[in-house]
Parts: sequence; structure tokens; C-alpha cells
Amino acid sequence: MLCACSGEQFKFEDPPQSPQSLATRDFSVSGLSSRTGDWDSKFEDTQVDEVESTLKEALSLNYEEARALLGRLEYQRGNYDAALQVFQGIDIKGLTPRMKKAIQERTRQRKPRSRGDNVPVNVLSMHSVSLLLEAILLKARSLEGLGRSIEAAKECKIILDIVESALPNGMPEGVADDCKLQEMFHKALELQPDLWIRAGLLDEAIAAYRRALMRPWNLDPQKLATVQKDLASLLLYGGFEASLPLQLPSWAPTAPNSNFEEAILLLLILMRKVTYDEIDWDADIINHLSYALSVTGQYELLATHFEQVLPGVYSRAERWYFLALCYAAAGHNDTALNLLKKVSASSEAKHEPHIPSLLLGAKLCSQGLKHANDGVKFARKVIELGTTCPKHFSSQAHKFLGICYGNAARLSVSDSERILLQRESLNYLNHAALSGKDDPEIMYNLALENAVQRNLEAALESALMYSDMEAGNSGRCCKLLTLILSSEQRYIDAESVVDFALDEAGRLDQLELLRLKAVLKITREQPQQAIETYRILLTLIQAQREIEAKTSDQVKQVTSEAQEERNLEISVWQDLALLYAKLGSWANAETCLDKAKSIHFYSPRSWHATGLVFEAQSLFKEALVSFSLSLSLEPDYVPSIVSTAEVLMKLGSHSLPIARSFLMNALHIEPTNHEAWFNLGKLSKMEGSLHQAADFFQAAYELRLSAPVENFV
Repeated sequence: MLCACSGEQFKFEDPPQSPQSLATRDFSVSGLSSRTGDWDSKFEDTQVDEVESTLKEALSLNYEEARALLGRLEYQRGNYDAALQVFQGIDIKGLTPRMKKAIQERTRQRKPRSRGDNVPVNVLSMHSVSLLLEAILLKARSLEGLGRSIEAAKECKIILDIVESALPNGMPEGVADDCKLQEMFHKALELQPDLWIRAGLLDEAIAAYRRALMRPWNLDPQKLATVQKDLASLLLYGGFEASLPLQLPSWAPTAPNSNFEEAILLLLILMRKVTYDEIDWDADIINHLSYALSVTGQYELLATHFEQVLPGVYSRAERWYFLALCYAAAGHNDTALNLLKKVSASSEAKHEPHIPSLLLGAKLCSQGLKHANDGVKFARKVIELGTTCPKHFSSQAHKFLGICYGNAARLSVSDSERILLQRESLNYLNHAALSGKDDPEIMYNLALENAVQRNLEAALESALMYSDMEAGNSGRCCKLLTLILSSEQRYIDAESVVDFALDEAGRLDQLELLRLKAVLKITREQPQQAIETYRILLTLIQAQREIEAKTSDQVKQVTSEAQEERNLEISVWQDLALLYAKLGSWANAETCLDKAKSIHFYSPRSWHATGLVFEAQSLFKEALVSFSLSLSLEPDYVPSIVSTAEVLMKLGSHSLPIARSFLMNALHIEPTNHEAWFNLGKLSKMEGSLHQAADFFQAAYELRLSAPVENFV
């Protein structure tokens, strides 16, 4: 009657002979009968005590079942307090051994029994076990409804402990066909970690998720995927390093060393399931994987998984855009640009323009000189959208267009074209500054372009605005300010900016600023102070290298920061070589050059410095060889072009035409190079063209007055 009231339909392993009480049903299951005649015929007097004991246990169990059913009714009505009082009256602790035994016996080799096979006496039916497990689960739900999450999680643990102890190898097949054991267990598996999270006990939640994945529990593939995804997200965003599991789960081929590794392993498994159509597409999986692989710098692996996403999930433009982001982050800008060019190809003309792809293309092109013209095309397509393009995107497009025009001007060999491109660059950057006043990048690039064009007053104003936006903490901001001040011959102010920035700058910025300070010392003719600054700089680099060597147990991939530090060390040795050459200390100069070449043998500046050392010693042929080696490594290296022309001029009048061609080439590449103009004036004077020489000397003088201690770009 209680079963009928509850609305539950139970299947019986052995159909009852008559509609009797729950106690009668349990006796029937145990191979007994409540009928007096049958009782007397099946049992001898010696078995009366055993039967009496069984009867008492059965009646006790039916009392517990009745409370379970009554508690369910109260829970369904939303009376959590009443349901909890009813459930607390069930002696789960006392029934636990019998429940474990019943699960073991009833799930062992689930084959049809022959007539001679009897179920062991005093073993609960699976329906009784299911009913009791449901009572525990509903007790947990009631506690959850009352806001007592920790107690609710502990109740779920009771279910998991009972079933896991009875089934140490996982849930056998076919259990769900006969009873609700599997259903109750699965609900407890899913509920427990959520309860721990609500209670703020994330370590316990992670342990619960791992427990659900440790053995095969016949979870539905989609539910199993949800558990794996939830565990991965908690490991990624939990904000703490959880202890690693002592026992390796079935899905882990190798032991992960950290939360991130475990999360990535889970997400890679889920992506594989998605690829093979074992589970439905879930955007959260690729989003979590994108975050995890981005943080760990595995961008190419991330690109591989975007490529494996089934067609139809993303549009072609979105897929190309995501892949381009991955390859750009990995440093493969050319590959990224090739993908982005597909977005604006003729095959996509009928589709709506994908603005993020166009802006990304313009941004990548703005980072170097060789793709300047492509960058102009990308940015123009965004601007041509007019009012349909959001204001912020339009501002960014104007910024990138201005940068790309400036880069294109530096590549131009025509003076008229260069002047036009430089004017367009400033126009678009100023337009971007008007519509994007809060974007510090616009102000930085506007300051840089004005500085390159020697509009020093405007450059300084924009640089100060950029400094205010960045609160003066940007290393490149301080470097740009220093170079602008040095262009105005304000060397003391420039050094003050460097000293101020050294205390706040990051490690790499600090090293670069120290080198800039040493260059300023050389310009101010303070060689000994410059050498001391270089010594401090090299000491810091060496100390950091020793620390990394001690803490590193294995060879690690060279990061971009490590590469920048390596390049900086090369520059320091090259600077010292040139400084010692000026001081006439040839042995020290050669030692410094050997150090630089030992780090990177094929550096054009190292061979240029070698040529200058030879030239200072009047070894002109050796100097020409060194300059030639420098130009073979980088044909457009302007200092070596100018130095080659200078040596040719010293070799005699027969070399003057060749020297002139070198100088003109240098000015086509770098029109503001005052040394090229000065040597062109000397050459014209040697040829007897005094008026022309005077003009060249005047240009060299004016450019020298506005020349920074180092090139702006």
C-alpha cells in the first residue's frame, strides 16, 4: 500500500504470490512464505529460531522503508524540515552492512536462476536497497534546501561509500534494468561536488569530481563529459593548487604534475570526444582549452584543435580568425596573415565583412615594415564600412592605418612618395587620437611618428600624454621620452628620466634603461661612468642566468623575454667594443667583440664594430672586409653602408663614384642619417663641388642637432 501511495512502480525479482505486506514480500524474496502450512512443511523445529530472527529483521526493515516512503512524500510537498525529521529516524548506520551485502549478492553474475538456486537468507532485495539509498539522497536534498550544504555533502558520501565498497570495480552492466540503485548513485555523484562548492570547500569538491571519474560507473557519456568539464574548470579557475590524486584515474595515461596539466588533459579528452561525435558540441570546452593553452603558451596545439572542430560550428571567417590568433601568438605572423587574407579574398565578397579579422590583419602588418602595404589594405576596408562600423573599431583602424603609412614611408625610395606617406601617417594618427582619446597606444604611436619625422615639440607633447595615461610605469614610454629629450640635446633631463624609471620598471625594462643610461654617459663624454654602468648591467644578466641554471632541472624552451635579454647582452658587448676603440684600447675592444660573436656570430652590428676597430687602426682593407660581411648579413644596414663609403673615400679619388653610390643608397633608406649627409658633403668637397658640399654640411648639421642617441625605430 505504501508503494502504491508513493507512485513508484517496483519490479520484483520473484513475483509475490499474493498482495500482502512489505514484510511478506521480503519473506517471499528470501524464499519463505507467510502461510502457516508452508512454514510447517519447509522448516523443522530446529529452524524456528532462525526464522523468528529473520521475521524481526524484516519487520524492522519495513519500518525503515515506511519512513523512507513517508519522508519522500514530505520532500515532494516541500516540507524539508518534516522530511528531515522522518529521514533521521532511519538507522542507516545499522543497515549499511546489509545494504553492502545485498548489492554484492544481487549484482554478482546477474543470470537467470534455476529453480534449485535460492537467494541467501537475510539478504535485502535490490528494491529495498534502492529505497533506502533514495531516502539518504532525499535527506541530502532536504539539507540542501535548508542551506546546510556540508551536511548534505556528507549524506551523499554515505551513498558513495556504500556502493563503492560493495562494487570496488565499478558498476556492472544491467543494474539499471532491475532497480534504481544506479540512478540514486549517479545523482549522488553529481550532487556532492556541487554541494562542496557551495560550501566553499573547493579541495573537497575536486576530490569528489576525481572520485566520480576514478572507476567506470556507467555514467551517460554526456553526463560523464559534464563531470570532466566541471572538474577542468574548477582546476583552472579555482585559484589554488589542489593536491594531486594518489591513485591515477582511468582516463589519465600519465600522472599530471599540476592543476593546469590535469585540466588540459581532461579538456583534450573532451575535444577528442567532440571530434568523434561521442558527445554534443559544447563551446565551453574549447573556451576553457583556449584559456589553458594560452596561459601555458601552447598556441600551436590550440590551433590544431581549432582545425579539428567539425564544419558548421564556426563560419569560415571565424575559423580563420581563431587560427590566425593562435599562430600570431606563437610568433608565426606570416602564417597568420595568410589566413587573414582569406577573409578578405574574393570568395568571401558575398559575406558580411569580418571586422575583427581585418583589424587583426592591420595590427600584425603594423608590427613590421615588410607588410606595410597589406596593412594599409586591411585598415582601409574597415574605414570604408563607414557608419556600419562601431566607433571603437573605426578608431583602431585609423591608428593602424597611420602606423602602416609611416612604415611604408620608411620603405619608400622616392622622396616625394615618402613625404606624402608621412603626411598621411600623421593625418590618420591625429584622427585616431580625436576619436580614441583614452587609448594610450594611439598617443604612443603619434609621439613615435612625430619623433621619426623630427617634429620634436609635438612628439614630446604626445609622449607626456602617453606617460600620464600609463602612470609613468611603461618602460618603452620612458625610453621614448629619453630619446626625444636627447634629440633636443637635453641629456641631463634625459638621464633624470632614466633614473626615475629604473626604480619602477620591470626587470627587462630596467636592463634596457641601464644600457640607455650608459649610451647617454658616452654622449656626455663620461666613458668611465659608462663602463661602470655596463659592468652593472652585465652583472645583473649573469646573476639572473645563474639563478635560472640552479632552479632549472631540465632544458626549457627559450622564451621571447630570454631572447630579448640575449640580444641586449650582445648590444652591451658591441657598445663596449666601440667605446674601447674610441679610447684606443684595441685589446679590450677585440675581447668585447669576441664575447658578442660567441653569443651570436652572424650579427651585422658585430662585424660593423669590427670594421670600425680596424678603421681606427688605419687597417682599411680589413675594415672593408668586415663591412662587407656586415652587409652580406643585412644589405640595408645603414651604418655599414656609410662606413664603407667613408673607407672608400680614404682609399683614393678613384673610389669616389662608388662611395657616392653607397651614400645615396644610405640616404634612400634613412633620409635623416646625418653621418651620410656629412660624408656626402666631404665627398662633394673632394670633387670640387663646394656649393653642393655646403648644402650637404648644412643638412648634416641640422639633422645632427635633432638626432637621438639611438634611432627611434
